[in-house]
Amino acid sequence: MNLGHHVRRRTAIVTRWLHLYLSLFSFTVVLFFAVTGLTLNHPTWFAGQVRTTEHDGSLAPAMLTPPDKLAIAESLRKIWKLQGAVSDFRIEDNQVTVSFRGPGYAADAFITIPSGKYQLSETRSGIAAVMNDLHKGRDTGAKWSWVIDASAILLTVVSISGLILLFFLSKRRTRGIAVAVVGLLLLILLCKVIVQ
Repeated sequence: MNLGHHVRRRTAIVTRWLHLYLSLFSFTVVLFFAVTGLTLNHPTWFAGQVRTTEHDGSLAPAMLTPPDKLAIAESLRKIWKLQGAVSDFRIEDNQVTVSFRGPGYAADAFITIPSGKYQLSETRSGIAAVMNDLHKGRDTGAKWSWVIDASAILLTVVSISGLILLFFLSKRRTRGIAVAVVGLLLLILLCKVIVQ
C-alpha cells in the first residue's frame, strides 16, 4: 500500500467519522433553526398569547437623589421578579425610565423623581416569540451570541465534511456533485428572480 492510498483512506475514515458524529450532535441545532426559520417567516401562524401586566408602587426617595442605577434596577427586579437584562436606563427631567429585555420579554418602569412612585408595564410573549428571539439573538446577551456562532461553525463543518465525504464515494460522486451544483444554481436563480 503506497503512502497516497494510505492518506486517502485515513482521510475518508476521519471525514466519515467527523460527519456522522457532528451530524448527530448538531441534530437539535438544525431542528431548532429550521423550526424557528418557519416561525419567523410566518409569525401569524404561530402567534402566541401576549400577556401584559401593569404594576405600580414606590421606591425609596434616597435611591433617586441622585439616581442609583444599580439599586433602582435590582429593587424593581426583586419586587416584581423581573427577567432579562437592563437594556436602557434614562434620566430625563423628573423621571427615570428603566427597561428590561429578554427573549420574548419586556418590562418598562417609569419612576417619578423625587417621590419614587412608579408604573411598570411587563410583557410576556409566547414560546414562539421566545424561540424567534433566540434564533435572531435579540435580547439574549453575549453568551447566547457565542452559542449562535458555535452553531454556525458546527453546521459549516458538517456541511464541508459531507462534501468532502462525497468525493470518496466513487459510485455516487458525479450524481452527488451534480445535485449540489443544481441546488446552488437554483438558490442563486431564486435570489435573482424573487428578491427585489
